[in-house]
Amino acid sequence: MKSSSIQKDIVRACAIETLKVIMKEIGDSFFSILVDESRDVSCKEQMAFVLRFVNDKGLVVERFVGIKHVDDTSSLSLKAYVYSMLSNHELSFSKIRGQGYDGASNMRGAFNGLKTLIVNDVPSAYYVHCFAHQLQLALVFVAKNHHDINDFFELTSRLLNMIGSSYKRRDKLRDKQATRVVEALAHGDLESGTGLNQEIGIKQPSDTRWGSHYGSLLNIKTIYPSICEVLEDIMEDANSQDHRSEARRMLKSILTFDFVFCLHLMVDILGITNELNTTLQRKDQDIINAMHQVRASKERLQETRNEGWQPLLSNITSFCNKYDVEILNMEHPYYNGISRRKGSKVSNSHHYQVDVFYSVIDMQLQELNNRFTEANTTLLLSIASLCPRQCFKSFQVDEIMKMAEFYPVEFPSTELEALRGQLQNYIKDVRGDARFNDLKGLGDLAKQMIETSKHQIYPKVYVLLKLALTLPVATSTVERAFSAMKLIKSDLRNKMGDDFMCNCLISYIEKDVFDSISNDTILENFRGMKDRRDEL
Repeated sequence: MKSSSIQKDIVRACAIETLKVIMKEIGDSFFSILVDESRDVSCKEQMAFVLRFVNDKGLVVERFVGIKHVDDTSSLSLKAYVYSMLSNHELSFSKIRGQGYDGASNMRGAFNGLKTLIVNDVPSAYYVHCFAHQLQLALVFVAKNHHDINDFFELTSRLLNMIGSSYKRRDKLRDKQATRVVEALAHGDLESGTGLNQEIGIKQPSDTRWGSHYGSLLNIKTIYPSICEVLEDIMEDANSQDHRSEARRMLKSILTFDFVFCLHLMVDILGITNELNTTLQRKDQDIINAMHQVRASKERLQETRNEGWQPLLSNITSFCNKYDVEILNMEHPYYNGISRRKGSKVSNSHHYQVDVFYSVIDMQLQELNNRFTEANTTLLLSIASLCPRQCFKSFQVDEIMKMAEFYPVEFPSTELEALRGQLQNYIKDVRGDARFNDLKGLGDLAKQMIETSKHQIYPKVYVLLKLALTLPVATSTVERAFSAMKLIKSDLRNKMGDDFMCNCLISYIEKDVFDSISNDTILENFRGMKDRRDEL
């Protein structure tokens, strides 16, 4: 067992048996592919491959089936790698019914991207841009294209680096915040209880995970006075004059109305989209729910634009009074911090309400509308007609028939009339069945059809439902694979071979499948690899 070759053979046997169970689970059904690229710790480009399908229990499943080193990331090479991966597992590319990528040009290019190359071979392999990635791109657009917000995020990044880069400063921040909590509890300003007043510290955001920015800004808002005290200590105690000067500039910047305004505004906006961002990371998410979440976020943003100015200004004023931040007179001319001699043509009220508040929300709404255009396509609108909400209120036979026309392999023209009749019988049946009254989404509907055996009575309707659930919403499963890759292939283990890493990842990521396999099965596979000197 100390032999590295024996260890690799055992891990390989585990991965092979795990993949056998996954392939048996897929069977002869259709599936969607989710592909993404990332570099490992040794700077080798790796392509992760995930299959999304509906199992025999009506559950949406996303399974990681491998990772492969790619020395060429052109779309033609990626296509060859994808087809090779499918061939190795005896899966036909003709069964692809959906594609999910992060939106890179070599993936989704309209002319020569991987998406287009696969669609040329399989016209029914429809592409849906990762909803979670579109949300991140919309937030990035606002942050980069509004100068006030761009300056604000640059300042917060410098602030987090200054305090977060030193363990001594982190400890000092925790101590000061703990002291404040104790004082607030003594004065009755805070309630005590289980789970309340947990320790809060600096939280570094990730550029590719805009949900983490919400948590980071929320922490800054919560421990704002403690951060100011730490900066004051750095001004007095830092060994370097550069550090003292930087702390002075930083403190001067965050003790301004402008910083407090942007902090509160972005916490509110990111708070609205944070729920959507969290929801899109679920493995079993379907397109109907994703569309509803996007619409709800848009409506909340619009409500904030129409009614949120006065509550926001009131909260900011209260915050400034509490922590001795100068409150600007909203009727005075706005000063941009560059030149007072030229004067300003607008007041503070106009700048913060129109140029920042309205502008940022309008940019966010416009970008969400532009990036989630898939929700307006004929295919997704047809899928929406299958939704069981409110006793199948949105059910429309003609819309669902349009969806069937997108899949000529499953629904040839000679079977469309039979499908129409089955749909009419199906809707009469499920509306009169109390077991289908409280279903929330397509996933619930698929499970209920299996449990009530209606998938056997209406097989064509169930195929439509499986096709709708197979379309991918987000590439979060692929991204989780890259997170696992960093655990398996670390800085201390950076010479790991590609095959060994892939086998380790399959067993680790699909641990629920791996746990269901008996040791005898794995040992039998291990024995069959080569002749052994001893019998295990």
